[in-house]
Amino acid sequence: MKRSNFGRFLLLWAGELISSIGGGLTSFGLGVYIFNKTGSAASMALVTLLGFLPTLLLSVPAGVLADRYDRRLLMMAGDGLSAIGVIYILICMINGSAGLVNICIGVSVSAVFSSLLEPSYRATVTDLLTKEEYSKANGLVSLAGSARYLFSPVIAGILLSYFDVKLLLVIDICTFFLTISAAAVVRKGITVQKREVHGTFLESMKEGWNALAGNRGVLMLVVISSVITMFMGMFQILAEPLILSFCDATTLGIAETVCACGMLISGIIIGIRGIKGSFVKILGISLALSGVFMTGFGLVENIVPICISGFLFFAALPFANNCLDYLARINIPDELQGRAWGMIGFISQLGYVAAYALSGIAADSLGNITGLGVGRGAAMVIMAAGAALTLSALVIPATTSIRGLEKPSEPAVSECA
Repeated sequence: MKRSNFGRFLLLWAGELISSIGGGLTSFGLGVYIFNKTGSAASMALVTLLGFLPTLLLSVPAGVLADRYDRRLLMMAGDGLSAIGVIYILICMINGSAGLVNICIGVSVSAVFSSLLEPSYRATVTDLLTKEEYSKANGLVSLAGSARYLFSPVIAGILLSYFDVKLLLVIDICTFFLTISAAAVVRKGITVQKREVHGTFLESMKEGWNALAGNRGVLMLVVISSVITMFMGMFQILAEPLILSFCDATTLGIAETVCACGMLISGIIIGIRGIKGSFVKILGISLALSGVFMTGFGLVENIVPICISGFLFFAALPFANNCLDYLARINIPDELQGRAWGMIGFISQLGYVAAYALSGIAADSLGNITGLGVGRGAAMVIMAAGAALTLSALVIPATTSIRGLEKPSEPAVSECA
């Protein structure tokens, strides 16, 4: 029987919480910096796309590495080396030459090394905890991920009122040392499992795919997730230009924090109580509600209803994320967790590529065609994506293979291997 290491998980989680806050400061600061320079949602989307694409493309091989080598060591390398990109942008800004191209290069370099982190982190959670602790841990993991939306915006917005974006980059760089230290302590405190390596690297990648393809329900869930992430990605990339079109950076920071408080509350509830059952049903309902609240986010150019809709949107997300994570985790063998999570991350996040590539251009185009500006163009795209998300969510509880994931049978699990 696996021994619980919940205390060490909490230390690792605290490191990722700090890392998320630091990354959020950089993301917020660069977003405001680019929008003020260009006035274009497409430019903001381009930076986001180039910072995201390396992580997506490398997620599968990173998952293979997580199953072949020391997962904690990979986390330390990913966190530490990703600072190179941020340092490059900071140097360019100090020299007065931080253009759009420089920022794209910096975020791409940072993303290449960050790709090592996610599969190793997910698999390490499985290493540390018992099955009964997964749901509670997932709530805390979701909470740490939400920190970039909850704490970072208001901190960054206030700091930008007195300083420029360079201070945010310096703070982000400093957080890397703390997260590396946390991973090092956890690594020292647990025994590194010796994993037998069979076959080539490409064969290991294929095993990650087989872990999904061998279970139709998991595969269907991941494919549907890709469609869902496309609609959510449109919201994530266009919320800032929508608000910045009629508010300043400080107001944007406060608004983002108010909205993300919904995720904080839900994350705390799930972290304390967990979700006891009906994962598929809760998943469908939470995603459908997320779509409704997305539509409300773009209805009027007023910060109050925007904050209310955003708060409710973020409140629904942890329930969806927790259910998705749980359903996939209990249907994948422990020895394939790294490879499987790498493949899951790759497929499910393909939707973000489409969202980041198209949403900014669509918002700029609609703003020009209607003559209402980029802010209302972004609002129209967000509302359309919200309606599509609600319709897509209805497919989940109606899919038999996904409903079967809630109580996996032993043959189905072993078949994945």
